[in-house]
Amino acid sequence: MITYNTDGVKMPKIKKRENTAWVKAVAAGYGKKVGEIAYIFVDDEKILEVNRQYLQHDYYTDIITFDYTEGDVISGDLFISLDTVRTNAEQVGAAYEQELDRVIIHGILHLCGINDKGPGERAVMEAAENRALALRPSFAQGQKQD
Repeated sequence: MITYNTDGVKMPKIKKRENTAWVKAVAAGYGKKVGEIAYIFVDDEKILEVNRQYLQHDYYTDIITFDYTEGDVISGDLFISLDTVRTNAEQVGAAYEQELDRVIIHGILHLCGINDKGPGERAVMEAAENRALALRPSFAQGQKQD
């Protein structure tokens, strides 16, 4: 089950059924099933608080993924800062919705076992994100309009 929650922000315009189907399809591509996934959309102050409290990191980020995966069933809490998503979209010249899709699937890819901190891992993650985004009809349509 995938849930969508907010803490201090307005719920982004996400087609929840479409997003859930997309997440399940991406996970299936890695031989995984979706267990309990909670998306928690927050602002920069909340993501900083979570980062400090649980990871001892003193900086803003777009997503923090808490992984509760067991075997082939992915589960986790995914905190997403909508403020940072918006800032990142502006910096890379992407539409906010497209950057949000990228972050939404980034957390799922972490749960599927893809890392992005070690040597060469960032390129692997970006390739996985691009493959996943190509499966998302709204993203592909947005790309064609640019």
